[in-house]
Amino acid sequence: MLEILKILAYSDDNLTQKVGQYTLQINPEKYSQQYTTKFAENETLNTGGVTNKFVVQKPQDLSLEFYLDATGVVPQTKGGASVTSVMDEINKLKAVVYSYNGNIHSPNYLRVLWGTLTFDCRLLSMDIEYLLFTPRGVPLRAKLSPKFTQYLSPEKLELKAKKKSPDLTHYRTVVSGDTLPLMCYRIYQDSTHYIAVAKMNGLDNFRQLEPGRQIFFPPLGD
Repeated sequence: MLEILKILAYSDDNLTQKVGQYTLQINPEKYSQQYTTKFAENETLNTGGVTNKFVVQKPQDLSLEFYLDATGVVPQTKGGASVTSVMDEINKLKAVVYSYNGNIHSPNYLRVLWGTLTFDCRLLSMDIEYLLFTPRGVPLRAKLSPKFTQYLSPEKLELKAKKKSPDLTHYRTVVSGDTLPLMCYRIYQDSTHYIAVAKMNGLDNFRQLEPGRQIFFPPLGD
């Protein structure tokens, strides 16, 4: 069965309290990821120029492009959104990714899922281009270009920053047949850490891991 891209919305920074979901009508033809490293210029006595000092690796960005079509010419995809009104569908999407959530005083936390892609994020921007209209000016087709910026909870950032830890921070993508104890054994050579890892990733069922999901393995303490 064709897998359709989904955007899940959460009301907590550990992404455990799901409050909404949006499923695309048509999968994107492509997506792009941007990685940025920030450096500071260090002035030296060397007149030949300056040196660069590493400052921080900025959160990754994810850019998508996809279409909404209410002309009726696009066949209904099993599991995909049924679009009869472009404007109504855009409002549904905005309710998930953009609208203000009064319970957390900000828009929702998000997780983008498609194939091997699992991306925890917040919406950074979204461009909407209307392409086709009825004689009365009602949009029938639109191109949407949202951009998301990676989100890591404060706990994950703190663990990632522990440079004195003898173990590195690891991210692993689940493949078919993986279990959390097995993955913990590969990382730590000790499968007993699976309970702590499950809690860190908000996993309710560590025995059935979804292929394609990215699992965060924190460094071990001293």
